[in-house]
Amino acid sequence: MHTAAPQLTMGKVSVTLAPITMTHAEGPMPDGTKGQVWGAMHSAPTAIPGGLSGTAAGEHVRQLRLAIKPEYGGRSDFYTGTLSLRFRVLSPLLSRGCTIGAGAPVDFQLKRSGPSEWLSQDPPLIKFSAYDDTFAAPAAENCGPLTAPLNRRLGLPASSGNLMSYDATYTFRTYDQLPTA
Repeated sequence: MHTAAPQLTMGKVSVTLAPITMTHAEGPMPDGTKGQVWGAMHSAPTAIPGGLSGTAAGEHVRQLRLAIKPEYGGRSDFYTGTLSLRFRVLSPLLSRGCTIGAGAPVDFQLKRSGPSEWLSQDPPLIKFSAYDDTFAAPAAENCGPLTAPLNRRLGLPASSGNLMSYDATYTFRTYDQLPTA
């Protein structure tokens, strides 16, 4: 299991995302190949400063609020640093299906920023940092009549200038430490 609070710059948006927690298993298979099993991902919405208009203020602040929530995009490979995410876009004025990466998720190819650091041996707790500054950010889709203004507000699609800094900690148990059923 690992937890991170990534910093994300995507188009015109720069935020520190609410903590993301992922569970997965990885390790050698009986034949010596590497194996992985995806578990789950949990996160909460992160408010976008300035809201839907970019300058939300006054009596309409509640209606103009805007947030994004990362969701698992269907691909992960923690051996290579590959991770796909979708970003649900949330606002009272947008359709419920409004998503960045709805048709094809945002694909990250995370590169380590330095070596991992053991914070504790018992329980095992390891800290690592990674980043991707090469990913393309697609336009938001399925947002209803505000799709075009929303994409202008967010600066999407954005083929360059994007960055995800991923500082995380993780812990693990080996299979021989798991309780028997």
